[in-house]
Amino acid sequence: MYLISVYFDDKSNKIISNYINKIAQKTGNTFMTDNHVPPHLTIMSVEAREEKKLTEVMEQLERSLTKGQIQLVSVGVLLPYVLYAAPVLNLYLEDMIEQVHDMVKHIPEVRMSRYYQPMQWLPHITLGKKLSKEQMQEAFSVMQELFAPMEVTVAEIGLAKTNPHQDLIRVELND
Repeated sequence: MYLISVYFDDKSNKIISNYINKIAQKTGNTFMTDNHVPPHLTIMSVEAREEKKLTEVMEQLERSLTKGQIQLVSVGVLLPYVLYAAPVLNLYLEDMIEQVHDMVKHIPEVRMSRYYQPMQWLPHITLGKKLSKEQMQEAFSVMQELFAPMEVTVAEIGLAKTNPHQDLIRVELND
């Protein structure tokens, strides 16, 4: 499986990484830190035979996509195991997923996840994963103390393999 994700400016990365690290420390669940999962927002999940075709699309996207702002406004859960920071789905994010979707859908033998489709996705930035019921409660407690709404700059787009997280290509977006 491959993920196409966006990554953030340095200041936002530090804040979100702190959330991830504090959750790991408080809960003892180190899935995110052990697997070196960077702060990111996945905009597409795909199964593909040819990795090269996906990297070619990433290079094309580098030329067409620009940096932009999103607002992180809340914390949410994907029951039963995931705690995330919730960005507002704005026009910038929706345009981005549509552009990525339009380019990827033309690659032969690619299957796109139904959970990451234009107008049919839940943007989220995972802070804790594979949390038990007790760990989820502890993680929520951490976020009640630390979380504050913030504006985040989307600075890069990348292609990664999962489990463990492995960046294949990351490109800086245009201003």
